[in-house]
Amino acid sequence: MIIGCLKEIKDQEYRVGLTPLDVIEYINHGHEVLVESKAGAGIDISDEEYIKAGAKILTKEEIFEKAGMIIKVKEPIESEYKYFKKGQILYTYLHLAADEKLTKILIDKEISAFAYETIQEGKNLPCLAPMSAIAGRLAVIQGCKYLEKTYGGNGMLLSGLTGVKKGKVVILGSGMVGLNAAQLAFGMGAEVVILGRDANRLDYIDHVFNGKITTLYSNISNILDSIKDADVVIGAALVPGAKTPKLLSRKHLKHMKKGAVIVDVAIDQGGCFETSRATTHTNPIYEVDGIIHYAVGNMPGAVAKTATLALLNATTPYGIKIANLGVIGAITCFESLRYGLNTHKGHCTHEGVANAFNLEYFNPKNFIAM
Repeated sequence: MIIGCLKEIKDQEYRVGLTPLDVIEYINHGHEVLVESKAGAGIDISDEEYIKAGAKILTKEEIFEKAGMIIKVKEPIESEYKYFKKGQILYTYLHLAADEKLTKILIDKEISAFAYETIQEGKNLPCLAPMSAIAGRLAVIQGCKYLEKTYGGNGMLLSGLTGVKKGKVVILGSGMVGLNAAQLAFGMGAEVVILGRDANRLDYIDHVFNGKITTLYSNISNILDSIKDADVVIGAALVPGAKTPKLLSRKHLKHMKKGAVIVDVAIDQGGCFETSRATTHTNPIYEVDGIIHYAVGNMPGAVAKTATLALLNATTPYGIKIANLGVIGAITCFESLRYGLNTHKGHCTHEGVANAFNLEYFNPKNFIAM
């Protein structure tokens, strides 16, 4: 198969879908690899390094014309839609439940779209996990930063200081994002409360921290009680492939301290808060009713070197399976990739995405039976 790796063009997105080592992996499995010029520049990988690994350097247009499988990091943006050819494979983060236009483009163009974030092994999301871990840690860092008075925050230092009260971090969601946010917030000395709906998970977290952070069942009463004196509230809820439930509405902001910060890590899937709207690294924050909101959709792009290497450790093995076996072979042999397939041959093949836009859901198993 001819594999094409594109340069990311989302605002300040510096990650790349393949490194030279990944190029070698694909070539060793018999595939040809095309890389867009300057694709790796954001993490200091030159075109010459890709060429040395065996890739050919082409333009975006040439790659779309020749490649059977397109590899990216973030979802295609509107300027890229026109390049897709019927029947191509797309392998990237998609977050389609929050993007009706892209969903319909992929269906109309009969693209076989595999989403990193919905590939599932048991209860685990192996291609989402490394970026969730990074986003959880960055959420605390960004929350701490935007608490500074110079950004409109309330001027609290999360770690506190000898003789001075520490800040409070409330985390809504106990998955990978929530756990990593809790680890960093606790490590810097903040008071930490984490809320979730999986009792076993909360028990696990309680043991990890030896009872030194507060774990609560997530309901509106516990959420409102927790946020009233919070300095940072992190939205870390996730329903794989589906739209994120709204955990707080605008009216609930009045329960919070002025100058507190909301960090919505779930913004790619629509966000945890009614007042959330996607922001960028260039313009990351805005204020609603005295509360600072941070909702950057590609948070890990800010630490692109670490993020790229962590991401590709997870995604390349699955990508090679898709390239080796083709779409039907891959979803036949690997249930994890069946979950990962979001669109195929003009159908929506992920139930969460279909439900988000009242589309007909077509079970990928039906393609296997054909």
